[in-house]
Amino acid sequence: MKNLLAVLTVVSVIVAVWYAACVPMNIKSVLNTAVRADQVVVPQDNKTRREAGAVGLVFQNTSHIAATWAEDRPRLPAPHQVMVELWSTTVNKKITSKRSLVYHGWVTLSATLLGFAIGTGLGVLLAVGIVHSKVMDMSVMPWAIVSQTIPIIALAPMIIVVLYSIGIQGIIPKAVISAYLSFFPVVVGMVKGLRSPDAMQLDLLRTYSASTGQGFWKLRLPASMPYLFASLKIGIAASLVGAIVGELPTGAVAGLGARLLAGSYYGQTVQIWSALFAAALLAASLVALLGFLERLVLRRMGEKA
Repeated sequence: MKNLLAVLTVVSVIVAVWYAACVPMNIKSVLNTAVRADQVVVPQDNKTRREAGAVGLVFQNTSHIAATWAEDRPRLPAPHQVMVELWSTTVNKKITSKRSLVYHGWVTLSATLLGFAIGTGLGVLLAVGIVHSKVMDMSVMPWAIVSQTIPIIALAPMIIVVLYSIGIQGIIPKAVISAYLSFFPVVVGMVKGLRSPDAMQLDLLRTYSASTGQGFWKLRLPASMPYLFASLKIGIAASLVGAIVGELPTGAVAGLGARLLAGSYYGQTVQIWSALFAAALLAASLVALLGFLERLVLRRMGEKA
């Protein structure tokens, strides 16, 4: 109950600050509309106008404050506007509709899952190689670290252009970008996990003449599970970001990235914010699913989740 109260308190503060921020962000447009409708008296003298300021003019009619929360194309949409748009584009639209966020979310999710699978598989294989081979540890790991210093917003168009030039289009380029972002957390976490058994445990296996493979399956791999799932949670969120970024340079017509592009082209900030919230909810759902799988696996292994 205390945890729920703490969460509700934080959410309430965020919403209150959000509503308050809408007033200065949207007031200029509201005042311009009010002036054209002769609802606000603007001082003719420039000095007086500067002294009055926009905020002072608002209080000539308090309804103008409420108007900042109901603009058609606000600079900063109010929370209820975003929630209404989310409801309208999910519940009130068929999932096959091009206006449905469920449809666009599925397009992005498919690329995310494919890229996440590729990145996870590559990351686990690299981690196993790094742990068992000093040559790979000295050669591959530094390059994996260096690869993450390249901004994805600069790398994504290059990947897309190269793949398009050899005839690879559709979901694959987005999946490659997702894999690029997700493999590094998996590599780092898996290497840490595979190296987590202490010297006494490794010596015990050697005492029983256990082979390298037996040591991997019976000691290193089980010990790495908590580290792996922690990395997977980071990786799945990074994969979603990669899929969205991959949709931006291509001028995609489907996907959450496409919704962001369309909203920016036509000045539909409410649409942009609803797409952002949809992406955040999708990422939270994927992380929660991995958390559920983590509890099942660790409980099956006899560990505390």
